Amino acid sequence: MREQLVKLVEIIPIEFVVRNIATGSLTKRLGIEDGTVLDYPLVEYCLKNDDLGDPLLSREHILAFKWMDVFELDFIYEEVRRINDFLQGMFRGVGIKLVDFKVEFGRFETDGKREIMLADEISPDTCRLWDMRTDKKLDKDRFRNNLGNLVEAYQEVAIRLNILHEQSNIRPLTYPKPKAVKIKKK
Repeated sequence: MREQLVKLVEIIPIEFVVRNIATGSLTKRLGIEDGTVLDYPLVEYCLKNDDLGDPLLSREHILAFKWMDVFELDFIYEEVRRINDFLQGMFRGVGIKLVDFKVEFGRFETDGKREIMLADEISPDTCRLWDMRTDKKLDKDRFRNNLGNLVEAYQEVAIRLNILHEQSNIRPLTYPKPKAVKIKKK
């Protein structure tokens, strides 16, 4: 049986990005060759603000603007490294490379004590996942880069993880071509 404990949290306005392989914005920003395997996981911080384009932050920004204190930041840094280790092993076991992922955390109070917990999904929408043999993208990059077959890629991940039976009735949605709307004049 799968269960979730759900708590109301105050979202910390930082996105934590963990990169194992250089791709996407990292390669564009730094001119690194796409697909470069990093010697160790790179943890990046971005301000969660769509209007500003989720700008990259330094640790010093986070502390200076009091979005988090040093203990919270250190705690989350260790947590994202642990999450990365777990996910890499899980995906490696089903023939998938965990290229990178992003997560968010939130604060809540229990018995007057402030705590932090993961407050985000982990899915092909928040991870970059490549097939281990072919580097076929099995994630949201299929949508971002107009590669097609998004639903099938997500289903492949779920089937490999044994969380979706192969004979599932989930199918891609097809929409008719939009038609012009004629407005009658009164």
